[in-house]
Amino acid sequence: MSNIKGKVIAITGASSGIGEAAARLLAERGAKVVVGARRTDRLEKLVAEIKAKGGEAAFRAVDVAERTDVQGFADFAKSQFGKVDVLVNNAGVMPLSPMASLKVDEWDKMIDVNIRGVLYGIAAVLPDMKARGNGQIINVASIGAHVVIPTGAVYCATKYAVWAISEGLRQENPDVRVTIISPGVVTTELGNDITEQSAKDALVQFRKAALTPDAIARAIAYAVEQPDEVDVNEVIVRPTISAF
Repeated sequence: MSNIKGKVIAITGASSGIGEAAARLLAERGAKVVVGARRTDRLEKLVAEIKAKGGEAAFRAVDVAERTDVQGFADFAKSQFGKVDVLVNNAGVMPLSPMASLKVDEWDKMIDVNIRGVLYGIAAVLPDMKARGNGQIINVASIGAHVVIPTGAVYCATKYAVWAISEGLRQENPDVRVTIISPGVVTTELGNDITEQSAKDALVQFRKAALTPDAIARAIAYAVEQPDEVDVNEVIVRPTISAF
């Protein structure tokens, strides 16, 4: 039997890409999904389509850079379905640029969304998980947590931080499953906020060998469906022909 059916799974960054694909797949497998992002029109459409197929879903606007927003998202999930069994911290931004360009505002944005957003998500659900003695937190990092590329220094640093935070969380909480999902290059909207032309050009080249979001959704589902005593700590998913 799948360990997904009936679980309440909250997903940030669910208006497109990996978050949307994960919501669809997990709902198909019987989860009650609560999706969050800033673009509520997309969330509304996603939830309607899940329900039309017989799934259970709800949505709420959330800006993961705002701590009260993230807590409100977790509280909303509890109000809808009673608890949060799994949190998927998926929201992220990737405005790549050479460090010499000094795009400090973009550095700050990556830190706020990619690091603080993950920490706020953890803070919003961990107390209840500890009180119940079970739960799972899945943090979407990146191959950038393991490999640094030109224009990616700050982005990779934020994703390494996600890796380190996740590992510390795992060690400190043997009653909570902690999983890091590290995608390689995926065809999503991530990177649409790049303002540096050289970085835009490089991303086009990287995406000549790219996965689709459903590949990462399946990795998330794999981690969730394991028996409670099995904690899949990290999954790295790359295109077969990827060089890094």
